[in-house]
Amino acid sequence: MKIAVLAGDGIGPEIVAQAVRVLDALRTDGLGIELEYGLVGGCAVDATGEPYPEATHRLTSQADAVLLGAVGGPQYDALPREQRPERGLLAIRKKLNLFANLRPAILYPELANASSLKYDVVAGLDIMIVRELTGDIYFGEPRGIEMRNGEYVGFNTMIYSETEIRRIAHVAFRAALKRQGKLCSVDKMNVLECTQLWRDVVTEVAKEYPQVSLSHMLVDNAAMQLVRNPKQFDVIVTGNMFGDILSDEASMLTGSIGMLPSASLDDNNKGLYEPIHGSAPDIAGKDAANPLATILSVAMMLRYTFNQEEAAKRIENAVKKVLAAGYRTKDIDEAGMKSVGTKVMGDTVLAML
Repeated sequence: MKIAVLAGDGIGPEIVAQAVRVLDALRTDGLGIELEYGLVGGCAVDATGEPYPEATHRLTSQADAVLLGAVGGPQYDALPREQRPERGLLAIRKKLNLFANLRPAILYPELANASSLKYDVVAGLDIMIVRELTGDIYFGEPRGIEMRNGEYVGFNTMIYSETEIRRIAHVAFRAALKRQGKLCSVDKMNVLECTQLWRDVVTEVAKEYPQVSLSHMLVDNAAMQLVRNPKQFDVIVTGNMFGDILSDEASMLTGSIGMLPSASLDDNNKGLYEPIHGSAPDIAGKDAANPLATILSVAMMLRYTFNQEEAAKRIENAVKKVLAAGYRTKDIDEAGMKSVGTKVMGDTVLAML
């Protein structure tokens, strides 16, 4: 199992270090794991002038999977757009054809009080959001800022092809088959022709999955329903921009963005695995970051890319035991719990593993 490790910026190196310790423990137990390290994001700009250098692309292209920490920081905000760390993240997704983003939103029973919603609204929450990742307004052309009639105008293009919609729909339907058999497709077809096509194609693909119950919802209503009654959802499939927003909203239903992993997959289940949170530069270097989302991203990697279900469950069970034992980083801490830093949380996961 060849894994490219890209720690990135901010808290990235700290949280990735704890995930690598978990991989090392599994390697000691007999799993064939090979790790290679590269640069992406701000640290890559500092070293090479580019957020996704060619050397990193060669590394990730040859690997079976990629483990990523986080990218970005305020010190890079004044750079030209093509040099900003986030462009590295967009580039790796596009160049590796990582079109399917899977983001689970699971509320662990021990963290129910950390949610801003009432306990009975979120208790038992388990949602999977499937987000299309390489199309939509983030990549559409034409785009830019130009002078028109004496003033600057900014413009972007929302665009989806039938092929792009069809392939992400298949991923979502297959995910629903393994869960409760419910899929909600989110669009804005009442205003956007692009998403009318989305609805039409998803409806057509549904004929191949009679076991799955398909529903459709406008994105503004979906945002409201995630707060009002999130447990009505099982799997949600949507485009790049809507998915970006809705998955972050769903993550906070669980109490902390620091608990949730994600997978970005290509057609052959090669994937990039990362926590859904950012680089959190305000706590970088302070041993305060929560490494659990990154550790759980390793579990997703073992499940989706390497088909190592037993190892994936070992990691997930270790995290559950840590939470049940009362260990908490600052973002999920509450009265009466054992408050620990990044490294001790990693130590504890390893002990439970």
